[in-house]
Amino acid sequence: MTKRLFAELFGTFWLVLGGCGSAVLAAAFPDLGIGFAGVALAFGLTVVTMAYAVGHISGAHFNPAVTLGLFSGGRIPGKEVIPYIVVQVIGAIAAAAILYVIASGQVGFDATAGFASNGFGEHSPGKFSFEAAVTCELVLTAFFVIIIMGATDKRAPVALAPLAIGLALTLIHLISIPVTNTSVNPARSTGVALFQGSWAIEQLWVFWLVPLVGGAVGGVIYRALFSESGRSSQ
Repeated sequence: MTKRLFAELFGTFWLVLGGCGSAVLAAAFPDLGIGFAGVALAFGLTVVTMAYAVGHISGAHFNPAVTLGLFSGGRIPGKEVIPYIVVQVIGAIAAAAILYVIASGQVGFDATAGFASNGFGEHSPGKFSFEAAVTCELVLTAFFVIIIMGATDKRAPVALAPLAIGLALTLIHLISIPVTNTSVNPARSTGVALFQGSWAIEQLWVFWLVPLVGGAVGGVIYRALFSESGRSSQ
């Protein structure tokens, strides 16, 4: 269990450093910014690379909503949920801290400007409403868990699972960066919100509650509709 928890910590660290790091450091870099598409791809690549690196150890959740979804889908026992979530949050905060140190090395850097935090209303990149943000995060997190459970089903090609999951996360970001800056992951939201320090913390409850509900719904849907005999397929 200790190795599994360290795998989750390191995996979540890499996801936040790679995904949020691309948003903070490279998305709008003068003349060579990678933009929304580049950030979306960066998040997908973090999952692909770490799923291949440590997925065989911990299952490569890297996300409290995924952990809860896999529990609701019958893939993991309840005793693993809290430990997994705790280390995921620790990994996300540690990555945000490293990113803050790096970003602070640039003249004029100001974390309160956003720091890749998630938001709605005034703090949505596209000024989308609370209702739009909730709908987006709920549906996309549910589908993310469904894709994860399908890709890791024993009937699916095991070697391709990380690619399917990483591409799914890329697509999710392509859809929702303008809406909420894309959470679907409470740990990712928490790490950067703590360093943004104001509105991101005030809105953080949405990016815990909604992805967790979405993940649980996705797990239930897959278990009911797609698992063999309605039971866990692993």
